[in-house]
Amino acid sequence: MMTTIDKLRTLLADLDGILLLDEQNRRYATRMQTSAGAVYITKKEAYFLTDFRYIEAARRACAGFEVLEQKGALTGQLAQLMAGAKRVGFEDATTTVSQYGRLAGALPVEFVPVSRQIMELRSIKDSYELECIRAAQKITDETFAYVLEHIRPGMTERALAALIEYQMRLRGADGPAFDTIAVSGKNTSLPHGVPSDKPIESGDFVTMDFGAKARGYCSDMTRTVAVGRPTEKMRQIYGIVLEANRRALAGVQTGMTGAACDALARGYIAQQGYGDRFGHGLGHSLGLEIHEEPRFSPACETVILPGTVVTVEPGIYLENEFGVRIEDMVWMTPDGPVNLTASPKELIVL
Repeated sequence: MMTTIDKLRTLLADLDGILLLDEQNRRYATRMQTSAGAVYITKKEAYFLTDFRYIEAARRACAGFEVLEQKGALTGQLAQLMAGAKRVGFEDATTTVSQYGRLAGALPVEFVPVSRQIMELRSIKDSYELECIRAAQKITDETFAYVLEHIRPGMTERALAALIEYQMRLRGADGPAFDTIAVSGKNTSLPHGVPSDKPIESGDFVTMDFGAKARGYCSDMTRTVAVGRPTEKMRQIYGIVLEANRRALAGVQTGMTGAACDALARGYIAQQGYGDRFGHGLGHSLGLEIHEEPRFSPACETVILPGTVVTVEPGIYLENEFGVRIEDMVWMTPDGPVNLTASPKELIVL
């Protein structure tokens, strides 16, 4: 299996090196979380500069790298490592203007944008990354099963969100992959509603959108459940969203564009008369970050390649009434999508 160093070296055809300063790109390259440092990779060498806080751990953990302690100005050490280099790839998507000014002023090389190429590499998960994502989703599934036994009328949205995050940590999560969404009643019509002090009431839908991080990698799942007896309209909307989710899962394939994948669910929801109530994309890739590329959206003409992990999350949101979203996470393979989400999604009435 190619190492991340090998993968990054595939970008060096017309470059002398690649410089990584972004925290997530450093972690992708080294498999180690650090709050500061730099990675510099050439055709023959791979350097990881980090400070005293991480130096011992990095020398133990970062196979394939020459680990150097960062002392003084980073640009001074980089100038030594880049001696003789003419063209160096840099992260144009995340480098600030001030950072670029310091680098360009101190390092006599031509900096070439490579963020898009790095993200393309990161979009294809290897076996280690998939293992981390599966572990994160296992924690998420177990947490969902637990909280179902504890949701009650009178519990606030904020308390439910706190319970979800606490249970994920108890089960070994690094922490939540993103800010947990736990909303109820009319607040479920807000796709990214923020948990409030509103108490859950009998007759409410409760939408929970959450995920764990494991070894830096994210999971993402949404489930909508009913507390007390749902109305016929609530059941109808839930059924439409569930069918859209199933149709998308049955139809998405590698080789399709993100827009074509999105249309599988969007077209069905539109046929049912709720096309204008599904205002976000069908899904997004994820990995070290919760939102990566490519996406299942009407605007994405990128072809989906094997190894991508993408969410499938159709929804219908009726303003000032309620909303429903059902989200699974799939690993795209040449033989079709593999659903990494184990939690049930038939309507659960608590």
